Amino acid sequence: MNNRTLIIGSGLAGITLVRELRKLDKEREIIVITADDGVFYSKPNLSNAFAANKRPEEMVLTPAVKLEHDLGILIMAHTAVARIDAGRREVVCTQGTLAYDQLVLAVGASQIPLPLAGDGVPDAISINSLADYARLRSRLAGKRSVAIVGAGLIGCEFANDLRLGDFAVDVYDQIEQPMGRLLPPVAAQQLRDKLTAIGVGFHLGARLEAIRRDGERYILIDSQGNARPYDLVLSAIGLRPNLALAKTAALATGLGIVTDAFLRTSDPNIYALGDCVELGGLFLPYVMPIMLGAKKLAGTLTGNPEPVTYPAMPIVLKTPACPTVVSPPPSPLGHWDETVSADGLRALFVDQASGQPSGFVVQGSFTKERMALAALMPNLSA
Repeated sequence: MNNRTLIIGSGLAGITLVRELRKLDKEREIIVITADDGVFYSKPNLSNAFAANKRPEEMVLTPAVKLEHDLGILIMAHTAVARIDAGRREVVCTQGTLAYDQLVLAVGASQIPLPLAGDGVPDAISINSLADYARLRSRLAGKRSVAIVGAGLIGCEFANDLRLGDFAVDVYDQIEQPMGRLLPPVAAQQLRDKLTAIGVGFHLGARLEAIRRDGERYILIDSQGNARPYDLVLSAIGLRPNLALAKTAALATGLGIVTDAFLRTSDPNIYALGDCVELGGLFLPYVMPIMLGAKKLAGTLTGNPEPVTYPAMPIVLKTPACPTVVSPPPSPLGHWDETVSADGLRALFVDQASGQPSGFVVQGSFTKERMALAALMPNLSA
């Protein structure tokens, strides 16, 4: 039987799933619905494209028309989906109503809006798509200074990238250290020191309260009364899974769209993949979970179900000022055992229950150990 599989979303999750499906089934009808133009590009590479002077069109890896031809699919670009009628197995979109046998939600996550006062807040830009990157390049033309709100992974990567692009960059966060939720203090301090050495400024430990317009510039005001001017504000305070469409079908949601180990939602004909998924209580908005999930989901959709299990999946930061790889421990209960040298750092997280390493951070020269250390780490709980 020639099943129709609808995939909503044309990002890394959606297109990787199509490619995995085509390895197993050359004939099934596959339709990809996307609000974007349908081109394929690497979203993770957006945070280190500016220093390389990559124009938006240079970031495109595969045009939509080539994807359609090579993979034998239909891409419905610039198409918004209003709701899912799970009972009838239909989606209602701006191009009409489409029936499906299997539906996959690869709708991703969006940047969390800045919870700040001031008339400059709506002008803050966040980078979550190629179109966002194009807007960033356009708005930075002729500008010199950038404030980044958020000292997490994305904030630090953009700080490094924009500084290499010769912009004056300051980073704001109410936490005391950059990437304080992923790195132990000594590693966070090393990252901060290396970024400071290339000219990145940090304003940490004070709550940002407002962004106000001042002509063509913006004034950032913190809880200590400090006010500093910038040409542009970049928001990088974190991601929130896109749940609105899932809720139209009354699917179970929590932090993300809740799935079982086969990436099946609470409706047996609807699946989810990528940054919108909550699996076993985990929200993992990274590349490796998408690649692993797409391969397993393709098998499930073609009649050979296999559960998704996550091994340790190290995250490589794109911060050339301080090369860093982190494998977060599954449980926060334990302690860090750190080795520091003049040219790097190794930190092993020792699990309280087992007494064994369950996570690690390596920086500088120690990053060469990342594969060997990853092989020693336990699987994530999902």
